[in-house]
Amino acid sequence: MFPGRMTLSPPGPPGGPPEELQELAFIERPIRRSLKTAEEIDQLTVDEDLNDVERAVYLLSVGQEVQRASVISNLPSLVRQNPAETFRRVVPKVREVLNGAGAEIQLAAATSFLTILQDDIILIHTHTYSILKTVLLHLNHRDTVVSSAWLETLLSAINALPKETIKQEVLNPLLYQSQLSHSLQARLAACRILGKASCKFDSLIVKKELLPLARSLSRDTESEVRVCMCRQLESMARAIGVDDTRTELLPELLELAGDEESRVRLAAFDSIISLMEMMDGDDRLHLLVPLVMSACDVSSQVDEGIMVSLSFQFGKLCSGLAGSLSEEQKRLLLQKFQVLCITGLQTEENQMDVGESTLIRCNCCYNLPAMVAFVDPAHFLCDIHPSLSGLCSDPEVSVRRSVAASFHQVVKLLESNVHVVHKELLLLLQDSALEVLDALMNHLDETLEVVLSRGDNLILDNKLPELLSALLSAEQKVGSSLRWRLHEKLLHRYSCLSRLLPGELLHQTFSARIFIILTTNKVLPVQKEAARTFCTFLRYNRKQEQRQEMMERLIQDLAQGRSYWNRLRFLDVCEIATEIFSRKYFNKHFLIPALELVHDPVANVRYKLCQLLPRLRSSLRLPADKLLLQKLDFCVQKFLCREKDKDVVAMIRKFHKRHEWDLLDQKKEKEEMLLLEMEQLERQQSDGKLNSDKHAERKRRDSKTSLSSAKSMSVSSSTGSSSSGKETRKAKLSRSRSLSSQPTSSKPVNSDRPLKVKDLSSSSGLGKSTRDDSVRTPHFTLTTQSTSSMPVLIRSKTTSLLDQASLLEQREHRTSTLDHRTGNRDQRNHMMEHRTSSLEEREHRTSTLDHRDHRTSTLGQRSKTMERGSGMKDSQSRKLSMNRKSNSLQSE
Repeated sequence: MFPGRMTLSPPGPPGGPPEELQELAFIERPIRRSLKTAEEIDQLTVDEDLNDVERAVYLLSVGQEVQRASVISNLPSLVRQNPAETFRRVVPKVREVLNGAGAEIQLAAATSFLTILQDDIILIHTHTYSILKTVLLHLNHRDTVVSSAWLETLLSAINALPKETIKQEVLNPLLYQSQLSHSLQARLAACRILGKASCKFDSLIVKKELLPLARSLSRDTESEVRVCMCRQLESMARAIGVDDTRTELLPELLELAGDEESRVRLAAFDSIISLMEMMDGDDRLHLLVPLVMSACDVSSQVDEGIMVSLSFQFGKLCSGLAGSLSEEQKRLLLQKFQVLCITGLQTEENQMDVGESTLIRCNCCYNLPAMVAFVDPAHFLCDIHPSLSGLCSDPEVSVRRSVAASFHQVVKLLESNVHVVHKELLLLLQDSALEVLDALMNHLDETLEVVLSRGDNLILDNKLPELLSALLSAEQKVGSSLRWRLHEKLLHRYSCLSRLLPGELLHQTFSARIFIILTTNKVLPVQKEAARTFCTFLRYNRKQEQRQEMMERLIQDLAQGRSYWNRLRFLDVCEIATEIFSRKYFNKHFLIPALELVHDPVANVRYKLCQLLPRLRSSLRLPADKLLLQKLDFCVQKFLCREKDKDVVAMIRKFHKRHEWDLLDQKKEKEEMLLLEMEQLERQQSDGKLNSDKHAERKRRDSKTSLSSAKSMSVSSSTGSSSSGKETRKAKLSRSRSLSSQPTSSKPVNSDRPLKVKDLSSSSGLGKSTRDDSVRTPHFTLTTQSTSSMPVLIRSKTTSLLDQASLLEQREHRTSTLDHRTGNRDQRNHMMEHRTSSLEEREHRTSTLDHRDHRTSTLGQRSKTMERGSGMKDSQSRKLSMNRKSNSLQSE
């Protein structure tokens, strides 16, 4: 069981222990539990009460080198936590540690400062200046790796520093470091700093202060310095503008393009091509075109580096210079491109490195779309097609992969002439290298869409079987390999055929093959992609018989298949079908076969069905799918009642609980909608009540005004009427006494006159003052002419008048009492109104406008009630006064 296990042998002779015992003794030797001694542990122990900054200062002061390196590496996190204390206490200690430190600590410090600058942790320029001082001290480190690390930190610090600090602390030392007396490393750093700093200043400062320094470095004796400065001239040209670039920098670049060193010429050539967009037509014609033509003439014989660069930027050059080239120059460029496409394939060019020649041909593949756009479409067959055909059959796989990656762009540019590259497409589809097929599959749908829709119909019909055969052979080749990701990608791209091929042809050639992959392939992602492609074919098939046949195959071979693996695949097909088909089509063809798997004997199938139940439930709509919903509920109940597998039970309970949550959520939603409706009704009622309260308040104010005026009039009339009534009664009593004391007359008087007077007085109604006076005058005249029997009548009437006077006094007393009560009530009402007004003022301070309107409406109702009461009292007083007047008239 254990081949390396040691077997013990019996004890050997006393001369010495056997070899097995020696090995066992070595294993059982006591092992040190710690690699550090107690003294070393004490040195490495730090007080736990120290905070992070104090601990960092302590370790930088007395710690070992590994501890110092750890603290310096952790410096960015310290700056994030407490930047002020870190730069005040920790950074000075780091600066002390860096003096004489090794390369490990130097690299850790450079990396930490670079992280601080790039992450924008620093918000104060003084902190950046502190880092800058540290960087400048160690920029010229003797170790080139450390020096390069500090240089990257400095270049990042330039972005965060102000212009004055850069000018004083960085650029001024460059004037000294760029001299030839300084080291090569310092001059190279000066070149990169110049290119970086030029983006911070305006064109005038760059032209006057930086450009002379750049010109001197571009003429350095070391070719490495000239190359570095030549690559920085592009950024300086963008800083000074187009006009100054034409007059100041282009002459320098053209001079560098003729340098004796090939590296310098290559750098100058790349920089000039990069600045092509900043040149006008004259500069391109007189400067760039001669340079390119000279490079095309001599690059294949003299400079391999320029040839590589030219092959990479050939398409950009042809596109940019198309308007400045003559027909002869275009022909020369096309000839040069054809030569570059076969670089390294001819026997007489064996002197070129194989890697460089392969790279040149790959660059030509990259520039194929630009060259197709450069030539006249009528000349494609003679100018570009031979090179394209040669690259598609290149012996190097990398070249064929490059041409396959750009083939879809070539096809789009050809448009109606796409049939000319039919052979090349077949070559790429039938390529033996899977890398070529992988590159072609990235955009195969775009390629097939152009080939199958824009080509000439007659030619397409003749070549279509070849194309379909090539597609099937490519799928079989990929399917027989272990590149399942490539197989998945291929099946995904083949789904576009449902829109490009006739349904009959698609059904005969591809549907059967995709179904075989669905039922036989063992890789799950490939199976799912095959299911998606098959459902897409089914979705766009126009013939009902073929769709019915495909559905029957799905039901018989998958849903009702003998292998549980196929039944699982049917559930995968159902999951994909919910995304591709409509809800109605899915419920008609897929839902019931899926629910029938509730009786499946394999728990994995039932578990998969439980996972799919929420998606199936979401496809149902009531009341149209009521029967299907009942079937689904029956399936759920059967799971809940009869299922024994614990995983399936857990899954179905989860679904059931989710279903209950859905029902509860629907109930909550209905309650929320009801609350919203109630809120709207209450708002409408409050708005209507507010309008009615405002109307009632306006009416109450108007009634208060009329009531106050009526009260004043009634008080004055009541006081006047009471005083006038008393005086009238006194006058009547005096008259009756005077009449009783006068002698009787013997003249007869008609007895009808008093009756007439009585009738006249009774008919006077309420009686005004003028009417009363007219009545009283004939009364007194008639009484003076009465007969002897009149005194008896007068006495009797006088008695009745006295009785009526006493009754009138009682009534007046009652009226005065009522008036007094009315006054008390008015006073109470006035007090209530005063209290109400104070309450309204308090409520105005503490309540909202709605509450104030509500209380105002309440007060309006109260005022209405009081107004009604006062109106009733006024009517009573008026009735009493009217009765008094009528009685007085009757008595008279």
